[in-house]
Amino acid sequence: MGDAIVGVVANPLSGRDIRRLVTQASVFPTAEKANMVQRMLAAFGAVGVHRVLLSTDLGGISASVFRAIGRRAGHGETGQGWPEVEFLDGQPIRQTAQDTVDAVRRMVTAGARVIVCLGGDGTARAAASAAGDVPTGTNNVFPAVREATVAGLAAGLVATGLVPADGATRRAKLLGVRVGDRVETALVDAAVSTERHVGSRAVWDPATVTQLFCAFAEPDAIGLSSVLGQLAPVARHDPHGVTAHLSPAAARQVLAPIAPGLVVPVGVGDIEPMRPGSEHRVEARAGVVAVDGERELTFETGEPIVVTLRADGPRCVDVPAVLAASARLGLLRRTHR
Repeated sequence: MGDAIVGVVANPLSGRDIRRLVTQASVFPTAEKANMVQRMLAAFGAVGVHRVLLSTDLGGISASVFRAIGRRAGHGETGQGWPEVEFLDGQPIRQTAQDTVDAVRRMVTAGARVIVCLGGDGTARAAASAAGDVPTGTNNVFPAVREATVAGLAAGLVATGLVPADGATRRAKLLGVRVGDRVETALVDAAVSTERHVGSRAVWDPATVTQLFCAFAEPDAIGLSSVLGQLAPVARHDPHGVTAHLSPAAARQVLAPIAPGLVVPVGVGDIEPMRPGSEHRVEARAGVVAVDGERELTFETGEPIVVTLRADGPRCVDVPAVLAASARLGLLRRTHR
């Protein structure tokens, strides 16, 4: 198995955007994120992961894990042990997406075989941009919500090589958005808004959205992709995507859960499939493009904007496939002696 190394990125700022403030949705507390990391450590240790690289933060997640490690050492706990944990300190903490990018790059350089992200789709997008071909997992919409212990088992089984990565990971689609010389990627959706400023970043008013592009759109999704998930569903494993024009005055309306506790009617015009490699032009004269729900790219009149569906997204751990392989191979079975 060699030196099985797993990286863990825990974003203390995820789950705290304006959509949650305006919809009275629950936030994800720092204490629970720290508890999730500890549950993953137990799972990693159970399947033979030797070393874990953990991002550091100012929100208290890494500090809580550090204290938990100290308590275990002080109590002399035996039995199922945790792997060695290395805290990735020594670099500036900006409390922006760049922290995730920097941490993932360090993990890749240090030899991490799998990287687990605790955060939202924005965290997953930042991690994917820096991970290269290292498989990733996450606890959010992309690719799916998983209990931390189960996710830890799957990540650990891939990192140790007990379950080969070739059959346990899949290459995700993504959307490439080009505004002049600027380029961003989205793992789920890209939305063109008439808003003229980045502002609070999060898009929570669909009345401002004129075009929507989705790498996948599932009927049970939450967020902007749910609009097309109810009208023209596209699965994650489908090779194509879907795009549509939106307008409050459109004859076709769909009730869409665009945020926790926020279900609103959205007017949808023409719907078209997106084929891999095909270029789709943005028709709005000026505004902002939001990627995975966060406004990133402003544009003015005359700036060309192209959205392309690509098949070269991040490699993602398929948690059910990993644990199904584990069951077939009997990897978690033990004989009582």
